[in-house]
Amino acid sequence: MAVVWLDHVNIRTTNLEPMRSFYVDVIGLEDGARPNFNFDGAWLYCGDRAAVHLVKTRREYAGEDPKLEHFAFRTLDVAEAIERIEAHEVEYSIIDRPDIGVLQVNVYDPDGNHIELAFPPEESPDLPGKSRPDPS
Repeated sequence: MAVVWLDHVNIRTTNLEPMRSFYVDVIGLEDGARPNFNFDGAWLYCGDRAAVHLVKTRREYAGEDPKLEHFAFRTLDVAEAIERIEAHEVEYSIIDRPDIGVLQVNVYDPDGNHIELAFPPEESPDLPGKSRPDPS
Protein backbone atom coordinates (compact mmCIF):
# COMPACT_ATOMS: atom_id res chain seq x y z
CA MET A 1 0.00 0.00 0.00
CA ALA A 2 1.19 3.54 -0.77
CA VAL A 3 -0.38 6.69 0.63
CA VAL A 4 -0.29 9.20 -2.23
CA TRP A 5 -1.99 12.44 -1.01
CA LEU A 6 -4.57 13.75 1.42
CA ASP A 7 -7.95 12.87 -0.12
CA HIS A 8 -10.23 15.05 2.02
CA VAL A 9 -10.98 16.36 5.49
CA ASN A 10 -14.52 16.23 6.90
CA ILE A 11 -15.33 19.00 9.37
CA ARG A 12 -18.50 19.20 11.48
CA THR A 13 -19.64 22.76 12.13
CA THR A 14 -22.56 24.77 13.44
CA ASN A 15 -21.22 27.69 11.36
CA LEU A 16 -21.64 26.39 7.81
CA GLU A 17 -21.70 29.69 5.92
CA PRO A 18 -18.76 31.37 7.73
CA MET A 19 -16.75 28.16 7.31
CA ARG A 20 -17.64 27.84 3.61
CA SER A 21 -16.75 31.48 3.07
CA PHE A 22 -13.40 31.12 4.86
CA TYR A 23 -12.29 28.14 2.79
CA VAL A 24 -13.40 29.80 -0.48
CA ASP A 25 -12.44 33.44 0.14
CA VAL A 26 -9.34 33.05 2.32
CA ILE A 27 -7.89 29.64 1.43
CA GLY A 28 -8.94 29.75 -2.25
CA LEU A 29 -10.90 26.51 -2.57
CA GLU A 30 -13.95 26.42 -4.85
CA ASP A 31 -17.54 25.41 -4.14
CA GLY A 32 -18.41 22.28 -6.04
CA ALA A 33 -20.77 19.39 -6.59
CA ARG A 34 -21.92 17.49 -3.52
CA PRO A 35 -24.03 14.32 -3.32
CA ASN A 36 -27.66 14.80 -2.27
CA PHE A 37 -27.26 13.89 1.41
CA ASN A 38 -30.13 14.26 3.90
CA PHE A 39 -28.15 16.92 5.81
CA ASP A 40 -26.76 20.33 4.88
CA GLY A 41 -23.14 20.85 4.02
CA ALA A 42 -20.67 21.88 1.35
CA TRP A 43 -17.88 20.26 -0.64
CA LEU A 44 -14.98 22.56 -1.37
CA TYR A 45 -12.60 21.68 -4.15
CA CYS A 46 -8.85 21.92 -4.67
CA GLY A 47 -8.61 21.50 -8.43
CA ASP A 48 -10.77 18.51 -9.31
CA ARG A 49 -10.78 17.04 -5.79
CA ALA A 50 -13.31 17.70 -3.04
CA ALA A 51 -10.66 18.34 -0.38
CA VAL A 52 -12.81 19.79 2.43
CA HIS A 53 -16.23 18.38 3.27
CA LEU A 54 -18.27 20.56 5.62
CA VAL A 55 -21.19 19.02 7.51
CA LYS A 56 -23.69 21.28 9.29
CA THR A 57 -24.53 20.14 12.79
CA ARG A 58 -27.04 21.53 15.28
CA ARG A 59 -24.73 21.50 18.27
CA GLU A 60 -21.07 21.73 19.17
CA TYR A 61 -19.44 18.44 20.06
CA ALA A 62 -18.00 18.16 23.55
CA GLY A 63 -14.36 17.42 23.98
CA GLU A 64 -11.26 18.68 25.64
CA ASP A 65 -8.40 19.21 23.22
CA PRO A 66 -8.85 18.73 19.50
CA LYS A 67 -7.77 15.33 18.25
CA LEU A 68 -6.64 16.79 14.93
CA GLU A 69 -3.85 19.35 15.39
CA HIS A 70 -3.86 20.60 11.79
CA PHE A 71 -4.12 19.70 8.15
CA ALA A 72 -2.09 21.15 5.30
CA PHE A 73 -2.51 22.10 1.67
CA ARG A 74 0.52 22.14 -0.64
CA THR A 75 0.29 25.65 -2.05
CA LEU A 76 2.00 28.04 -4.48
CA ASP A 77 2.39 31.86 -4.59
CA VAL A 78 2.94 32.95 -1.00
CA ALA A 79 2.62 36.67 -1.82
CA GLU A 80 -0.89 36.16 -3.23
CA ALA A 81 -1.85 33.99 -0.25
CA ILE A 82 -0.73 36.65 2.26
CA GLU A 83 -2.58 39.32 0.29
CA ARG A 84 -5.77 37.23 0.38
CA ILE A 85 -5.40 36.44 4.09
CA GLU A 86 -4.81 40.09 5.00
CA ALA A 87 -7.71 41.27 2.80
CA HIS A 88 -10.00 39.12 4.97
CA GLU A 89 -8.32 40.27 8.19
CA VAL A 90 -7.37 36.74 9.20
CA GLU A 91 -4.50 36.36 11.66
CA TYR A 92 -1.59 34.24 10.50
CA SER A 93 1.95 33.21 11.29
CA ILE A 94 4.84 32.31 9.02
CA ILE A 95 7.48 29.70 9.76
CA ASP A 96 10.34 29.29 7.29
CA ARG A 97 11.62 25.69 7.48
CA PRO A 98 14.22 25.21 4.75
CA ASP A 99 15.55 22.22 6.74
CA ILE A 100 12.40 20.28 5.83
CA GLY A 101 11.75 22.02 2.52
CA VAL A 102 8.69 24.07 3.43
CA LEU A 103 7.57 27.62 4.12
CA GLN A 104 4.54 27.39 6.41
CA VAL A 105 1.75 29.95 6.60
CA ASN A 106 -0.59 29.05 9.45
CA VAL A 107 -4.21 30.22 9.78
CA TYR A 108 -7.28 29.20 11.78
CA ASP A 109 -10.78 28.79 10.36
CA PRO A 110 -13.88 30.26 12.09
CA ASP A 111 -14.25 27.10 14.22
CA GLY A 112 -10.61 27.28 15.38
CA ASN A 113 -9.17 24.50 13.19
CA HIS A 114 -5.49 24.99 12.34
CA ILE A 115 -4.68 24.98 8.62
CA GLU A 116 -1.14 25.01 7.27
CA LEU A 117 -0.51 26.38 3.79
CA ALA A 118 2.76 24.68 2.78
CA PHE A 119 4.80 26.53 0.16
CA PRO A 120 8.07 25.51 -1.51
CA PRO A 121 11.03 26.98 0.42
CA GLU A 122 12.19 28.97 -2.61
CA GLU A 123 9.15 31.23 -2.13
CA SER A 124 10.68 32.66 1.11
CA PRO A 125 12.14 35.73 -0.66
CA ASP A 126 8.61 36.58 -1.90
CA LEU A 127 7.34 37.13 1.66
CA PRO A 128 5.62 40.45 2.26
CA GLY A 129 7.26 42.69 4.82
CA LYS A 130 4.95 41.90 7.72
CA SER A 131 3.05 39.07 9.33
CA ARG A 132 0.53 38.89 12.11
CA PRO A 133 1.16 36.81 15.21
CA ASP A 134 -0.15 33.29 15.53
CA PRO A 135 -3.48 33.52 17.44
CA SER A 136 -2.74 30.49 19.64
